[in-house]
Amino acid sequence: MSKYAKLQKNIDGKDKYVITPQIPGGYITPEKLIKIGEVAKKYNASLRVTSAQKIAIGNLKEEDIDNIWEELDMEPAIKNICSVINVEVCSANFCRRSKYPIIGLGMKITKKFHGMELPGKVKIAVAGCKNACINAYSKDIGVLSNADGKLFIVVGGKGGLNPRKYNILAENLNENQVMYIINKVLKFYKENAIEGERFTSFIDRVSIEILINSLC
Repeated sequence: MSKYAKLQKNIDGKDKYVITPQIPGGYITPEKLIKIGEVAKKYNASLRVTSAQKIAIGNLKEEDIDNIWEELDMEPAIKNICSVINVEVCSANFCRRSKYPIIGLGMKITKKFHGMELPGKVKIAVAGCKNACINAYSKDIGVLSNADGKLFIVVGGKGGLNPRKYNILAENLNENQVMYIINKVLKFYKENAIEGERFTSFIDRVSIEILINSLC
């Protein structure tokens, strides 16, 4: 991915690019949001809020990309596609349905695991209730809270043309146990997956039982 930018389109023989800064959990300070707007305006860019809780800055010329990153003073959302590319976090601390104030845990997961290099890309979602408005059940790894405020982890969920139902990996957890289990799961995947093998395919190949046993 050249300069952490992706080719967006070609208009009259001229390539246009899009970049996506990292916005942990979709939470951004007013200052950073204003900065994105100012830079976008300066370079006549388009702005789009993505489904991954990011802001994509598009319609960029290749020769402007380095200057734009420097002016934004932000990290790219994806540096290596074969990694933990995103950690989505729900608004649990501000939601009446929430059973657990999970934003803090989501930020801890982001800080520790986002960008971790792996055989394939991995998406994680963190939700404060079983309603899971950010689709935690259809991510590679989902962390949720039950009605009693106890955390549980699901893995292997997948939407799209070939959907896959999630598996429950572990239940009745605290935050430390969640962090430990995610670390163990990603390490097991990294050490045993085939290069380019997606996490859901890996689970189907080795079995959910072996993945669960790897936590011991």
